[in-house]
Amino acid sequence: MRFGRLDLNLLVALDALLSERSVSLAADRLCLSQSATSSALGRLRDYFGDELLVVKGRTMVLTARAEELIEPVRAVLEQIRTTVAVAPPFDPATAERQVRIMASDYSTQVMLAEVLADFEAVAPSMRFEIQPMSDSPIEAIERGYIDLLLTIDCAVSADHPSLILFEDDYVVVGDARNPAMDEPMTRQLYFSLGHVTPRFGKSRVPAFEDWFVRRQKQQRRVEVVAPTFLSLPGLVVGTRRIATLHRRMAEQVVQTQPLVIRELPFDIPPIREALQWNIANNNDRALRWVIERLETAAMSKRRTPSNVVLLGGESAFDRGSLEIEYRLNHLRR
Repeated sequence: MRFGRLDLNLLVALDALLSERSVSLAADRLCLSQSATSSALGRLRDYFGDELLVVKGRTMVLTARAEELIEPVRAVLEQIRTTVAVAPPFDPATAERQVRIMASDYSTQVMLAEVLADFEAVAPSMRFEIQPMSDSPIEAIERGYIDLLLTIDCAVSADHPSLILFEDDYVVVGDARNPAMDEPMTRQLYFSLGHVTPRFGKSRVPAFEDWFVRRQKQQRRVEVVAPTFLSLPGLVVGTRRIATLHRRMAEQVVQTQPLVIRELPFDIPPIREALQWNIANNNDRALRWVIERLETAAMSKRRTPSNVVLLGGESAFDRGSLEIEYRLNHLRR
């Protein structure tokens, strides 16, 4: 569609280029090749009679004309989006749409797997891409690299909508043939055994439970560091080591592996898994449908964790302080 000499499709490309100030990042945002995005930039330069983006050192900077265009272009696109483009009714049975979800292997196993299996029947033409957790999940939401983020609630952003899907607590998992698992898990036994624990990303961020174990005034002996939650059970089988694992996942893995569950000898607050999306997508009907289905599935499985007791009688404020500490340490990495 053209307005005068301007192909209006180029406005979307222009908005991405002005926001990202990079041809490669704009190409990722537009789901185009770099050559196609470079071609769009060339046509925009021809239309406006201005370079718009120029190379300075190792980066690209906006010209004065480009700076002037940022707000007008954004305003025009928003007006088109809200007043001209009428969204068709969403029908999951016929919808062809890709939804990108960032989630840990734990969240994928205990929440997404079953829901996505149901989607095969009710939304056969929809496609889902699950991306592993990155070191900058909020940036991925804000740049439009993903549609949904499923993560622990203290890691979501206050700038975008979110909802709590479910809670989970922790248990100890060990090999069924491990003599140490023949008796109740005491505090002394827990800290005398070797442990398997996960670390994530390039910065090796520890799992949430690790922060609370450290509050026990005893150092556990970590003998194996794993890259994922799902790898923990296999690294425990055939050893005297134990792992501190989410209850929902533990109840699944003991069905297929020679493992047993024991209650923790101290209390760790439950985690709360939250779903977050970009505020700009609030009216995306396909995304809203997926969110509602995930919420419905989570509500059908909600339960009160059996050992949800705050640490040493701590208040909600104390728990919040620990969560803030976890968030800040995560951001520092």
